[in-house]
Amino acid sequence: MKRVWLWWSSGKDSAWTLHVLRNQPAIEVSALVTTVNERFDRVAMHAVRRDLLQAQARSAGAELRIVRIPHPCPNADYEAAFRNTVEEARKEGVACMAFGDLFLDDVRSYRERLLENTGIEPLFPLWGRDTRELAQEMVDGGLRATITCLDPKVLPRELAGREFDSSFLAELPEDVDPCGERGEFHTFAWAGPVFSAPVACTVGETLEREGFVFTDLIPPS
Repeated sequence: MKRVWLWWSSGKDSAWTLHVLRNQPAIEVSALVTTVNERFDRVAMHAVRRDLLQAQARSAGAELRIVRIPHPCPNADYEAAFRNTVEEARKEGVACMAFGDLFLDDVRSYRERLLENTGIEPLFPLWGRDTRELAQEMVDGGLRATITCLDPKVLPRELAGREFDSSFLAELPEDVDPCGERGEFHTFAWAGPVFSAPVACTVGETLEREGFVFTDLIPPS
């Protein structure tokens, strides 16, 4: 049995990666690893509140490891945080680090380089999948997610806060990847096959910051 830590963005691709890994009998996902922006106390780029991230991990029945990074985060700081996390994983007998990447070769190569000579194997369970088919598979498989961030240069601002569903997919421009792999949009997964119960949240304010549109998701009070 291989112990695996999964890099967890809180979004749909991470949730589906966990689903795929849990269906492989020789693998045990022992922790979810998430980078959290220290300045805002939210998931980096997805802008999900830490309280929701923690509720999500509880519903997924997985230990959560938070990696705090500054804002802005120079690459050297990110790599230092990554190395520290890898060292913790090695001490705990982790064999593999899994990622939800889909097709960006430079991102995959970067992750592979960071894990070189560490004794920890990189895994990419969704790699190479047709993203249109994959997106529909997620929806048909019961995954529920909300758009928390989008790039207004490629998507209408009004799509922020929408649910990731067949209707959303049908409205995407042809040049936008259905899974948002190029950073067109990011999501928060709140229900689906990896969760014991839906993660309660409501859609809050939408605002534009640093060239991106963010929709706040609010946990129960």
